[in-house]
Amino acid sequence: MKSIFKKAPAVVMSSVLLAGLAACSGGGSTADGTGSGAKDDSKDVYKIDVYSQLANFSGKQGGWFAKVIKDKFGIEMNIISQNLEGGANKYATQMASGNLGDLVVFGTDGQDYLDAIKAGALLDWTKDGLLDKYGQDIVKTLPQAIDKQKKFYGDGKSVYGIGFDAAANGASGPSEGNTMTYQLDMRWDLYQKMGSPKIKTMEDILPVLKKMQELEPKSDSGRPTYGFSLWSDWDGNMMTLAKQFACMYGYDESNMLLVSADQDKYQGLLDADGFYLRTLKLYYDANQMGLVDPDSLTQKFDDVSNKYRDGQVLFSWFPWLDSAYNTPNHTDQGKGFEMVGFDQQRIYSYGQNPYGGNRIWSIGSKAKHPEKLMQLIDWLYTPEGVMTMTNGPEGLTWEMKDGKAVLTDFGKKALRDGTTQVPDQWGGGQYKDGTNQINNTTLKISNINPNTGEPYDWNSWSSVLKDNPNPVDKSWRETTGALTPHELLQKNNQLAINKALPEPAAVMDQTLNQKLNQVATVIKQYSWKMVFAKNDSEFNQLKDEMISKAKGLGYDDLVKWQAEQTQKVFAQRKQGS
Repeated sequence: MKSIFKKAPAVVMSSVLLAGLAACSGGGSTADGTGSGAKDDSKDVYKIDVYSQLANFSGKQGGWFAKVIKDKFGIEMNIISQNLEGGANKYATQMASGNLGDLVVFGTDGQDYLDAIKAGALLDWTKDGLLDKYGQDIVKTLPQAIDKQKKFYGDGKSVYGIGFDAAANGASGPSEGNTMTYQLDMRWDLYQKMGSPKIKTMEDILPVLKKMQELEPKSDSGRPTYGFSLWSDWDGNMMTLAKQFACMYGYDESNMLLVSADQDKYQGLLDADGFYLRTLKLYYDANQMGLVDPDSLTQKFDDVSNKYRDGQVLFSWFPWLDSAYNTPNHTDQGKGFEMVGFDQQRIYSYGQNPYGGNRIWSIGSKAKHPEKLMQLIDWLYTPEGVMTMTNGPEGLTWEMKDGKAVLTDFGKKALRDGTTQVPDQWGGGQYKDGTNQINNTTLKISNINPNTGEPYDWNSWSSVLKDNPNPVDKSWRETTGALTPHELLQKNNQLAINKALPEPAAVMDQTLNQKLNQVATVIKQYSWKMVFAKNDSEFNQLKDEMISKAKGLGYDDLVKWQAEQTQKVFAQRKQGS
């Protein structure tokens, strides 16, 4: 899966729509009426347009992050969200105007990025020594990321951007923090109450969930509980939730394939004994047992989040989703989600990436003061910049004690409750509204901060982990002998770590891409029908129809092409080892 990081809107990520066209050309106006890229000499403020394909907010960046950027660089940011302002049509409009924006953030390093480079819409960072003069931290800590940009996007010499979630100084190993992107998490209190039965395979979770449902048949508000509550608005080339168990066996999606993170193995999505069909069968069996929420066919992710908060759901694929239920109100009562896991698990880790990921920071070619923007981007990739973006301003949310970062009393509240009011002298407003609304990252926050010897992510600081754990965390730690799921999985050799490669993924031609869209539509439609089939006979009939129709639309051609690309990936892994 693409980053799963909590999925953020547009395609497989979640939510939103607004309007209002902010300036697209040098002569246009920003939201506050000044020209794009124009410097307000009277206030000595450089007002810029930030065009972001990832932002879920449009308008002037406010709050504590805005104050930090203004105080440090004299920059004010007006954010133009592609998600909120017309999607692909907005991008076409910006490109046609000849001015994408001053700071430009791409959701992938694919066709849009390539088109912008070709059209001259992005600044070459090597021009006039811009990168060497004002991007010295990037040059020093991310040489492989720069080389990747030169080799694959800059004809061997130019640099038009830098990737996100990069691993500074060639760091390697798992890229996740305390928890993994995917885990087999359940209501820990109910699991213990039923005697912590052994779970060997993914299918073994069904009787466990049924017993949990019997132990707690009603949610906080009195609604029925379910093992699974599904949603479809993340679906891309497949029913996305039907590939999550593959990720718990060390595989992730690549178009019509599931590919191993660390072995030269892959399987077609519709392979008879593959994880995708196996998961559809698991959900079908679960539905027959009364474990699948009947709203799954029509609800969206936001609906499901509310059900987690209410205690209607007993299973989670994603540890970050646990937090919807794991509020102090529940955990103080000893009720909450934790990783239960199973014997066969080999959890997929995306791995540290010294080349930088596919979300790109770049500078528009019409920017009036590119040196200021280069300084800003460079700072965002420094320990100070990453600590600030991730954890808030030093002195407000955290401080240094004995060489380690610790949360302030304000930070302990604000970082857990984003509605906490920020003092006016730090920018004012609610804490969450002051976070970086561009919605892109720089260094992977599980990287070690050289100034503290601990990860950038406050959740992983020793001062936080050892600070009065709630009863649920305390119980889990005492039972497992580990502080975090990451630690336990690593100790038990249950991680499958993907090796990052510099070469971008191959792009399908138009004919294959059309086949992909048609095949994906069939697979998604039939997958949902199979989960809610009336009986085994109907399930098998729907499965046969899905496979037949998918093959008729070119499924085998897609598998063949992707298999060829995957073999190249396996060869690259060996070359780099």
